[in-house]
Amino acid sequence: MAVLRIVIQIIFILVCVALAAIVLMQEGKSAGLGAISGAAETYWGKNKGRSMEGKLVKFTKFLAIAFILLTVVLNLNVF
Repeated sequence: MAVLRIVIQIIFILVCVALAAIVLMQEGKSAGLGAISGAAETYWGKNKGRSMEGKLVKFTKFLAIAFILLTVVLNLNVF
């Protein structure tokens, strides 16, 4: 059981590092002065789900869920 706990802790550390890196890679929500005049409505603004930014958002959600689940599992004191 101790080996399983160590493996889960290593996965937890990797998820933490990946989550921090993904969050830092994302752009801010403010579009600057272009949002006032409507210049922020570009092709990439309309199709965010298919762009790199959309993929980062989806991967962030996945890593956040993994982070929460691993935190709960590590704090169960079953191991």
